[in-house]
Amino acid sequence: MTKEELAKLLGTTRQNLNKWEKERPDLVRLINQGLALDLSIEETRKHLERLEAIKENASSGKFNLK
Repeated sequence: MTKEELAKLLGTTRQNLNKWEKERPDLVRLINQGLALDLSIEETRKHLERLEAIKENASSGKFNLK
């Protein structure tokens, strides 16, 4: 799968994937693990969205992990 194809499946851009590789290797690792474990792209995207929401909430002092 190309980065362009993966980006489309994740609802982002190839440039954003490149940025994640540099700035957020944890996200790239999560995507790769999801693909290796045969999780659907939709499940992987939900996990990514949840991680981003937790990060945003934590940076604003909120710690709701639900």
